[in-house]
Amino acid sequence: MTKTFLATLLAATAMAGAASAQEAMRCSHQLPPGHHISNVIEKWAAEVETLSNGELDVQIFGADSLIKANDNILAVARGEIECAFSLNFQWGKTLPIMNVTVGPYTMSSIEAWKQWPTSEAAAYLEDKLLEKGVKNIAWMFQTNVSVFTSKGKALTKPEDFQGVKMRGIGPAFDRGLTAMGASTVSMPGSEVYQALATGVIDAAVTDVAAAYSRRYFEVQDHMTVVPVLAAYLHGYVTPSWYDGLSDTQKAALDEAGKKAAGWALEASQEASAEAPKQLEEKGVTIHIATDEENEAFRAAMQPAFEEGFTAETGDEGIELLSLIEKIK
Repeated sequence: MTKTFLATLLAATAMAGAASAQEAMRCSHQLPPGHHISNVIEKWAAEVETLSNGELDVQIFGADSLIKANDNILAVARGEIECAFSLNFQWGKTLPIMNVTVGPYTMSSIEAWKQWPTSEAAAYLEDKLLEKGVKNIAWMFQTNVSVFTSKGKALTKPEDFQGVKMRGIGPAFDRGLTAMGASTVSMPGSEVYQALATGVIDAAVTDVAAAYSRRYFEVQDHMTVVPVLAAYLHGYVTPSWYDGLSDTQKAALDEAGKKAAGWALEASQEASAEAPKQLEEKGVTIHIATDEENEAFRAAMQPAFEEGFTAETGDEGIELLSLIEKIK
């Protein structure tokens, strides 16, 4: 009985030790279930657990179920949760250089995005993110294919935007829309469908796959496909939490992050390729912008973006734009 009791006690002690060695990692993001990048995040989480030999217990909370999208950055910086994923333009005025890829036709090339995770530009942003209180662990390219949505007729040239009230992406990108004569409105993605349905806004710009998943085809009948901006989701953690991890755990996050960058690029290209046909099947008239039309949009939008971007970001913005030139 004594030996049996001792063996049971030792086994229980070993299990308790193993449980205490497992590190909980709560990760918040805003994407709905089924979104192609939401699926990549789930795959990334499983890979982290595998590579860390189960030492990291990654718990994913999507669709704003744990922390609201606009609160994720502060929650991680304060250590209220360990991890979150945000879209680059959600950094707003806190770190405006994160908006660099939403510059009209600034980072439209897939080849540039293949180089991005290991580029000097990405490393530069990682340093700036650390200064703002978060440690970057993953770059997940989301799209370089957008649509200008509308009702009644397609938006195919800068003059078509004159007097159009539309939901934009954010101040940095929206300067280009304003330069073409549009009036922009800021609102969460979850509110755009209703605003379009009720006529609060006339049009929107969004990722082509999101136009389908958010069912914009029910309230807009024309969409112009344009490689006008590039958006990405990035994963980040609390630095003090990261510093307390073992070498195995840190290596797992590093390797999983590299793999996720590739998975996200593949998933995003696939989603972007399928969405136009899916939208057409729902009755939307799809127009693929020609080279000439894209050049007209670029000429109208890019100067307004760059003027505002460099005025807002100063020397940091100028330096980052020069680093991006190396991978375009």
